[in-house]
Amino acid sequence: MAATLHDVARLAGVSIKTVSNVVNDYPHVRPATRERVQAAIDRLGYQPNLSARSLRSGRSGVIGLVLPELSLSYFAELADAVITRAESHGLVVIVERTGADRARELAALSSPRMRMTDGVIFSPLGMGQEDASLLEVDFPLVLLGERIFDGPVDHVTMRNVEAARAATDFLLASGRRRIALIGAHPDEELGSAALRLRGYEEALETAGIDVDRALVRATTLWHRANGADATREMIDEGVVFDALFGLNDALTLGAMRSLQEAGLRIPVDVAVVGFDNIEESQYAVPSLTTIDPGRDQIAQRAVDLLVQRIESGKSRPSRPATETASFDLVVRESAPA
Repeated sequence: MAATLHDVARLAGVSIKTVSNVVNDYPHVRPATRERVQAAIDRLGYQPNLSARSLRSGRSGVIGLVLPELSLSYFAELADAVITRAESHGLVVIVERTGADRARELAALSSPRMRMTDGVIFSPLGMGQEDASLLEVDFPLVLLGERIFDGPVDHVTMRNVEAARAATDFLLASGRRRIALIGAHPDEELGSAALRLRGYEEALETAGIDVDRALVRATTLWHRANGADATREMIDEGVVFDALFGLNDALTLGAMRSLQEAGLRIPVDVAVVGFDNIEESQYAVPSLTTIDPGRDQIAQRAVDLLVQRIESGKSRPSRPATETASFDLVVRESAPA
């Protein structure tokens, strides 16, 4: 049978109340007593009843993380960073995947599973600015991404325009003038694709170079296959380019495969820069020069903001905070300095 509070108290020689205080990490327990109780817990393998604790404290010790997908390395690595930060606060994370579908994102905001948590970190791709009011939920919520700005909740985002401009400026500084861009979303006005395209265009404009629309390639998803297909199509059409900027690393890794299949040398014939700095980028051949958008910083600040809201006891802040992570250009073999 599972060990109980009574069993722990009997073995440690203390009251049930003292064991409860140790389990709930109350600060006024003497260190020697805490050690004795913890030793009894470890020996008996006692597991606290989280449901009962939740009823007493009003908190579950669990937060939710809602992401578009986990097959993309960026989101998988973001989830890992969120889990690591949550653990430092003594929290457990449950992950919900929406497939970037607006209906599923809305369902996640009202799902019983998310409402059992103390708060949620939410990264939508299907919802847009017109949905900002739908974030007015009755539990702590922190927003990630670039689909909704000036909403009613705290928001942690990245410097998409500035980072894309820095990537393009770097290629221009190396002498490249025909810079292809892979991953545009032509109908998008607000979002990662639109913001990164804007940074690319601003860099070209500053350099006095007109944007050649033959060099700007749209894709639906930002997966390797889409990057490979878009690049292969451009090569087959005879479009000349001496550099390529992929709007995420997955697209860019796929593009590199098509370049190599066509006999183009990286970076001699085509210099290549990505965006995300996923772990795979440093092990590609050649290793990928890329933008590190501050993923770990985003995860840490999102968790910390959520914890602040949970501890404040208020589901929504009176003055929502917007925080923007810093970025770095990580120079590797695909586009050396």
